[in-house]
Amino acid sequence: MTAAVNGFGLSLPDYPWEALAPYVAKASEHRGGAVNLSIGTPVDPTPALIQEALRAAADAPGYPTVHGTIPLREAIAQWFERRRGVPGLDPKNVMPTVGSKELVAWLPLLLGLKPGDVVVRPKVAYPTYDIGATFAGAMSVATDHLDELDEATRSRVRLVWVNSPGNPTGSVRDVESLRALVEQARELGAVVASDECYAELGWGAWDVQRGGEPVPSILDPRVAGGSREGLLAVYSLSKQSNLAGYRAAFVAGDPRIMANLVNSRKHAGMIVPYPVQEAMRAALADDAHVQAQKDLYRGRRERLVPALNRFGLEIKESDAGLYLWSTAGEGTWETVGRLADHGIVVGPGVFYGEAGNGFVRVALTGTDERIDAAVSRLAAAS
Repeated sequence: MTAAVNGFGLSLPDYPWEALAPYVAKASEHRGGAVNLSIGTPVDPTPALIQEALRAAADAPGYPTVHGTIPLREAIAQWFERRRGVPGLDPKNVMPTVGSKELVAWLPLLLGLKPGDVVVRPKVAYPTYDIGATFAGAMSVATDHLDELDEATRSRVRLVWVNSPGNPTGSVRDVESLRALVEQARELGAVVASDECYAELGWGAWDVQRGGEPVPSILDPRVAGGSREGLLAVYSLSKQSNLAGYRAAFVAGDPRIMANLVNSRKHAGMIVPYPVQEAMRAALADDAHVQAQKDLYRGRRERLVPALNRFGLEIKESDAGLYLWSTAGEGTWETVGRLADHGIVVGPGVFYGEAGNGFVRVALTGTDERIDAAVSRLAAAS
């Protein structure tokens, strides 16, 4: 843990990715340079139609609205119905956010959580869920099933994070699993917030373009029942539309909670710039670029999986998303080091909690040339 300076500031853990620096340096010594598959940042171009929408809205001298323009909120509601199986979402209950990470980090505080309250997050998870609990002074508990908690802890649960498809594991929760979780959370009076930003990137049984089922949303009527009470769905356009640099995301759900979030964010000045709102509107109205990007990732995935297998890595879960959750049956850092020796950088599983020990996260976010270089190096080492 990092101590606060002179008593000021939060005592937060050091940013974990700094620990990877020696392995990046080692991989960079490879004759062909490093193939960095450790971070899930998009590398392909932002689609032209989205860039054009941003440019067209560049003359924006006035303050944008926190709640989002009505056309944007209508586009989000239409997208939920068309792509996520969520009909009849009122545009009033939608709001753009400055990327999804800031919402994840600030949601416990904005919901009014306090010391003694409990935030539940997945066992293997993105570290920001824990950071959000820390900001509110609440306690974070890692579990995938609420019935694993003792009664004293269950009674203090106020927020349950779902991440499906999961980062880093790529796991997907089906309708039955989500519905059961929602029922349990409602019994406890807890909010369920579902981070769904990889939902368009299903593989295997969840690959709709290959006859699979769509990844279900927490707002799906089969999950939510007749009410969206206590439910929030969080989504980002970073992955599906290569908009990580735009910080373009949104949240939707429970009317009462959404009204409170809109009001709180007005006071805090958490506003998505108007040109970005217009770019989001263009992105949400076009499905063709989403399909084209998924096809690129599918091709990269189909080349990487057998190459990793031949190197001795077993792919676990990885049913959706941009990552291959992999293990060689050894310590995480040993695998990271062996791959760095061949010029390949991967994400250490230990960054995602104790349950990630022994795993590495291999991202599909490399150019075709870099993915092919990784495949070639893995083949030579096998």
